[in-house]
Amino acid sequence: MKDDVIICRCEDITYGEIVEAIDSGLTTLDELKRVLRTGMGPCQGRTCSRLIARIITERVGGEVADMRFLLDRPPTMPVEIGILAGKNDED
Repeated sequence: MKDDVIICRCEDITYGEIVEAIDSGLTTLDELKRVLRTGMGPCQGRTCSRLIARIITERVGGEVADMRFLLDRPPTMPVEIGILAGKNDED
């Protein structure tokens, strides 16, 4: 695969960047997420995590089925402090 192929579309992370990070010692999806931000975009890794897992196993061995995948988390949204304090608009 060419180094300039984008693997994580949300964060514009290329195959070359991922391979470089793996070769420097990062061998889990969580480590790559912390350093490269893979899986931190709007799709939360649903698009790229399996591709990245395959790249990791091709570089360091192992099976994709044995990889621990990123947890899907719902998007967050701001909440007014009054709601957290138990107040509502009727008070």
